[in-house]
Amino acid sequence: MKKFLTLLYFLSFMPFIFSQQINGHYHGRQISFPNIPGFITLVADFHMHTVLSDGEVWPSIRVEEAIRDGLDAIAVTDHIEYQPHQHDIPHTDRNRPYQIASSRAENRALIVINGAEVTRNMPPGHANAIFLEDVNKLNVKDSIKAFKEAKKQGAFIFWNHPHWEAQYTDGIAKLTELHKKLIKKGMLNGIEVVNDVTYSDEALQIALDYDLTIMGNSDIHGLVDWQYDLPSGGHRPVTLVFAKEKSAESLKEALFKKRTVVFFNDMLIGRSEFLVPLLTESIIAENANYVETWSGTTSIAKLQLWNKSDAPLILKNTGEFDFHNQGQIITLAKNTSMELQLKTLEKLEEFELKFEVLNAVTAPKKHPDITITVFVNQE
Repeated sequence: MKKFLTLLYFLSFMPFIFSQQINGHYHGRQISFPNIPGFITLVADFHMHTVLSDGEVWPSIRVEEAIRDGLDAIAVTDHIEYQPHQHDIPHTDRNRPYQIASSRAENRALIVINGAEVTRNMPPGHANAIFLEDVNKLNVKDSIKAFKEAKKQGAFIFWNHPHWEAQYTDGIAKLTELHKKLIKKGMLNGIEVVNDVTYSDEALQIALDYDLTIMGNSDIHGLVDWQYDLPSGGHRPVTLVFAKEKSAESLKEALFKKRTVVFFNDMLIGRSEFLVPLLTESIIAENANYVETWSGTTSIAKLQLWNKSDAPLILKNTGEFDFHNQGQIITLAKNTSMELQLKTLEKLEEFELKFEVLNAVTAPKKHPDITITVFVNQE
C-alpha cells in the first residue's frame, strides 16, 4: 500500500514536471533559427562575466545556462583589470574562467571560447578579445599594447557597449580618432550594437560605415533567467553566426567575415546579405489552394504561412494582392503558422508574397523586404 501511495504521489506531479520541461525551463527557452544557404546558423553569446571578475556566478553556471538556452558557443570574458572580488576569490591566472567553463562543457554540445574584457577609460573604453591563447599577456598598463597582444594571438576584438551612458551620457555611440586607428590597424574587428537590454542605431551605422562585424551580447553578470525573465518567455540577446561548420575555427572565420545577425528583444539586426536569407528561410508558405464555396471555386487563395524561427515576425504586406482575412500588417508568432487568404482576382498556379519585416533592421530605421514564392496545389 505504501509503494502504491508513493507511486500515486509521483504520478500526480508528472504533468507539472512535464509542463515545466516543455513550456518553462528547457524546450521553451531554447533559441533556434534555420540555416541559410551555404552555412549553418550558430547561436552565441560572446560577452559574460563570473565571480572571477565582477559577476555573481561561478563559470560553470554560465555553461549550464547556455546549454539550457540552446546556445552553440559562449565566450566567458571576465575583466582583466577590474577584480572587485579579489580579496574573497584571489587568483592570478586570468585564464581560469575559461579553464573552469571549458572543463564543465567537455563532451557537451557547447563551444567555450577563451576571452577577456580589456577594461579602460574612454577612449578606447571596454573591448572584448576572444579566441585568446593566454589572457595574462594582455594584463599590461598600456591599452594599445593590450590590443596589439590580442591581435598577435589572432584574437577577434570588438568594442563593448559603445553607447554605454557611463561613458557617453547621451547614450550615443561615437568613434574617436583612437578607435579609427585601431580599426585601420586591424585591432578592432566588431562592435556591439546590442548590449544587455540596450540597442544603438548609431553603433549599427558605425558597423556599416567602418565595415565592422555586427554583435549583440548579454554582458550578463547575474542570472540569465532573472535578467531576461525567461520563465515568462523572454530571451537573452545573442549573436547568430553563419558558419561553415560547428567548430571554434569556423566561428572565428565567420566573425572575421562579418557573417552575423543579432537577435534582441524579438528584433533581428544585421546586414541585408545575411538577414534577408535568414528571414526567407524562416517564412514558409504551404498548402496553397483556392477557397471553395457552394457556388464553386473563388479567386481567393488560402495558405498556411509558417514561421520556422524563434523570432515573432511583424510583416507588412507590400505585394500586389490584399489580404482577405487579415489587415495589411500581421504578426507571425514564433514556431507556428497562421492561415492567410489573399484576393488574387484570378486563379493562379503561383504568385508572390512580398513583405516588409517591421521588427528587423538592416540599417538605422531601414527594414528589409522579402519575397516568398507560393505554389498553388494542382488537383
